[in-house]
Amino acid sequence: METKLSEAMQILERGPGTVDQMLRGLPDEWVRATEGGDTWSCYDVVGHLIHGEVTDWLPRARIILEHGESRTFEPFDRLAQLKEDRTQPIERLLDRFKEVREQNLNALRGMHLSSEDLSRTGIHPADGIVTLSQLISAWAVHDLTHISQISRVLAKQYETEVGPWKAYLGVLNTSIDRSKDGRSKATGAL
Repeated sequence: METKLSEAMQILERGPGTVDQMLRGLPDEWVRATEGGDTWSCYDVVGHLIHGEVTDWLPRARIILEHGESRTFEPFDRLAQLKEDRTQPIERLLDRFKEVREQNLNALRGMHLSSEDLSRTGIHPADGIVTLSQLISAWAVHDLTHISQISRVLAKQYETEVGPWKAYLGVLNTSIDRSKDGRSKATGAL
């Protein structure tokens, strides 16, 4: 189990840098473009990642360690970033994501988690009993999900320009049914 934690930490360490490399310096119209309809832009995704860092992942880890199953996690507002100040440049959001992620990973390292700690459980408001190991794993895969989403949103901006090559470009041929909050309908609650 410690190997999985180590691997998850490596993914979490790389998330902000990967997102930064993908988005920093791009024109605002690219960063704010969507896949159409009510789907999220790359700007929205970064705001969502920040909100998760502040209100979701580490706070839930602390609830598991301090309260176990006696306290249910607070529900996570997946749309909170849409209510924030949307005038900040993407670079400021990227810097904030890196900053809060570093703080959270330092705090997580400072917990010196044992195998027993990783097996401890808490109560998710929609999904019931979850382990700390599952929470940390979901945190890492959440990053990968949104990195993939950013790639897809950016690629979408070239959908017509690629001409007949679209048939060979998998990122442009996804058939995921998107809900209004940018998630695939198969995603489930965080």
